[in-house]
Amino acid sequence: MHFIELDGVALRYELSGGGDRAVVLVHEMGGSLESWNEVVPHLALSRRVLRYDTRGAGMSQKARGELTFSTMAADIAALLDALGIVGKVALAGVAVGGAIALQFAAQYPERASAVIVGSPATGIAAARRPAALERLAKIEAQGMASVVEDAMLNGYAPELRGDGKCFEQFRARWLGNDPSSYATIWRMLANADMQEALSKVRCPALVIGGSLDRVRAPAIAQELAQTIPGARYIEVNTGHYMAVQTPDLVAGCIVEFLKSANA
Repeated sequence: MHFIELDGVALRYELSGGGDRAVVLVHEMGGSLESWNEVVPHLALSRRVLRYDTRGAGMSQKARGELTFSTMAADIAALLDALGIVGKVALAGVAVGGAIALQFAAQYPERASAVIVGSPATGIAAARRPAALERLAKIEAQGMASVVEDAMLNGYAPELRGDGKCFEQFRARWLGNDPSSYATIWRMLANADMQEALSKVRCPALVIGGSLDRVRAPAIAQELAQTIPGARYIEVNTGHYMAVQTPDLVAGCIVEFLKSANA
């Protein structure tokens, strides 16, 4: 693992694999680059794989104040520049990570060859916003443990806990989040309006819905896919934290789509 300071923010990242093409992996809210541990080997056989802890997450610099998806996308651009990765890159992201990947594709169309997103979290419906804001206030006041049971029940369906050690590791890592940073990222999501950005995505796009996702149901992912020009939608048997829960399945979706898009 490596650390780098870019435009006043310190990020942790890992660059592995080899080849002329590169893919950037963006983890979910509350996750870290470890969320992709079991996906990377499938991708690193034929391309460079860049994964990182987003601003405010994992071991990257903690976030306070206001964040925007535009800032998060700019972090990717700065990281690519610093590492000398030129030309177009493919991006894959889960939940909020999916929204960051889509924002990058819209904001830097000349740098995105394809984007694959699982249960992308691009905003919070107005009817759900008061409850979301109440929840993040609880997290700030009482810590991550105050909402962990609900988060795991909805995001990590019991049907996907066959590997008990994997679930326990994920839960413990999730509990290690800085509550204020987590709330800052959630507030970014609550205030987001990505409709214009989604309409500007021009590269090949794949949206994946998880049939066991109780945070963002497949119907939500499918509806979002319809707002991205030319996007393809598929539903697979996975949950909200799909890169952790079903890494082989997610990796297969990424590899197949990148091959079909020649990206």
